[in-house]
Amino acid sequence: MIKILFFIPTLMHGGAERVLINLVNNLDQNKYEITVQTLFDTGVHKDKLRKEISYKSVFPKLFRGSTKIFQLFKPEFLYKKIIGEKYDIAVSYLEGSTARILSGCPYQETKLVSWIHVELNTEKMVSIGFRSLEECQKQYEKFDKVVCVSETVKKVFLESIKKIDRSKVTVLYNVNETEMIKDCGREEIENNLFNNNEVNICSVAKIIEPKGYDRLVRVHKKLKAENYNHHIYILGIGEQKKELEKFLKKYNLQDSFTFLGFKDNPYKYISKCDMYICSSRREGFSTAVTEALILGLPTVSTNCSGAEELLGKNNEYGIVVENSEIGIYKGLKKMLDNPILMEYYRKMAFERGKKFSKKETLQRTEEMFNDLWRISEQG
Repeated sequence: MIKILFFIPTLMHGGAERVLINLVNNLDQNKYEITVQTLFDTGVHKDKLRKEISYKSVFPKLFRGSTKIFQLFKPEFLYKKIIGEKYDIAVSYLEGSTARILSGCPYQETKLVSWIHVELNTEKMVSIGFRSLEECQKQYEKFDKVVCVSETVKKVFLESIKKIDRSKVTVLYNVNETEMIKDCGREEIENNLFNNNEVNICSVAKIIEPKGYDRLVRVHKKLKAENYNHHIYILGIGEQKKELEKFLKKYNLQDSFTFLGFKDNPYKYISKCDMYICSSRREGFSTAVTEALILGLPTVSTNCSGAEELLGKNNEYGIVVENSEIGIYKGLKKMLDNPILMEYYRKMAFERGKKFSKKETLQRTEEMFNDLWRISEQG
């Protein structure tokens, strides 16, 4: 049995947290002894772990300034106090504090892995959780493998962490519960939620600045002024919601732009919509877009990291637009103007969704863990 630790700040309602659950629940329980450890014992995904997986946490809840407090101590001290145990493989599943803590592992036999989910394209972003960019560079050299969720994320990481051995950095797509997503998509929803006489567009994400919903409400206003018959639904919660609701109320748009909140089963709503929109300023490799493709939704996405890998460099499987408000407007308008194009992309979405099957992505991930373990055993 290969003893693996997955270390993440929380199991809250983010995409990385969701795909971590997908990954650990599907790893071969006969090969791997799995522990999931969080810094903070909070999050909706905690109860979704398989019973065979050990779960532990450090602090009962999030507290302000935790990153700054962790920076006061050396990584070696933090590992001893927070992790303590020895593992065959230890994985930081998010950037920042968990990566810094794991880099202090004193056991030579333990293979260290850092998962990168977003484009770390500024000095501030790449060194978040670390004392400085210099410390960040030094500590990342201690990792045996750095996994990026898209080719763009990998490219940006290598530009930011120049000293790292490039052969250590690889790309693995997220593990998606493809059959579960399809099954959940077949479930019924509340009667009369969606109006069949308008184009229903959905998006799934935290309602925060990087997701670009402030741009989307302005695009919605413009399209409504041009008499496009559509309704936008957002599945998610977040700090920007009140600000966006004020905008919608000001322009009397609240009846055509709906916040559905967080849903345990978002797929039954997504599958009933006509189109998916990703308005993000930044992504790593959008879990939500991947799931929309699996459910066969025609998709428009801003040109953020992973968009072309998902939808094609030449819009083969969906429409990738300029990462701007005008780009979002043009992409949605193009779909709304052409029902035949929308139907074409529905067929292409189903086809593209097959590439991100659970079997294929899980196999590649297990191969990486097995290779690291063999190297450790030989050492």
